[in-house]
Amino acid sequence: MADGPGRWYRGDRVQDDVQLLQAWRAGDNDAGSRLLRRHFRTLFRFFRSKVGHGVEDLVQQTMLACADGVHRFRGEASFKTYLLAIARTQLLMHLRKHARKDKPVVELETSVADVLGSPSLEVAGKDEQRLVLHALRHIPVDLQIAVELHYWEEMRVEDIAVVVGIPPGTVKSRLHRARRLVREQIEHAEAVPQALRESTAGDLDRWAMALREKLGERSASEDG
Repeated sequence: MADGPGRWYRGDRVQDDVQLLQAWRAGDNDAGSRLLRRHFRTLFRFFRSKVGHGVEDLVQQTMLACADGVHRFRGEASFKTYLLAIARTQLLMHLRKHARKDKPVVELETSVADVLGSPSLEVAGKDEQRLVLHALRHIPVDLQIAVELHYWEEMRVEDIAVVVGIPPGTVKSRLHRARRLVREQIEHAEAVPQALRESTAGDLDRWAMALREKLGERSASEDG
């Protein structure tokens, strides 16, 4: 039974990520499975906000890549940060696989929508959540990742820096740019009532967090 982030009850013993990781490295594959399952929702949400199909495959690829490289993890950041850095790598590989040869993927220029088009917004629920998701998918992918980690995972600047591979001092400026671009996307969304655009952009934090909860829900088909 899980008890808060990074902890697991096994009998009367509390195991955190580090303990499970150490056990995994020592040959306890069950500990590795527990550790990865603990962070499944984070990975699921990470990919679900960006791709329309193949979410489960990308989650599994990330977990396999993590398992393959677990002995190289030095513990300089949290395990969750390490896992999300791998997820970003898997996402970029996925985008480059599907990108046109004459339009290479540039992390600070290319959006998910540029490569994959506009996946269905049905996963987002309410109109405001759909509007935010549409906006996120239309800003450069590294900005999308950074602002989602800020809102949804409540990650520190230092951890976001590790995930996207930049100096910590650069993160705040990227977050500021990402929020500005999201608001601009919302404000200029086509075929959307002005009142909806204004109310969503004006309460972006609220709707971003509401989207987080919605994206964490799995449908019956996804569970199967």
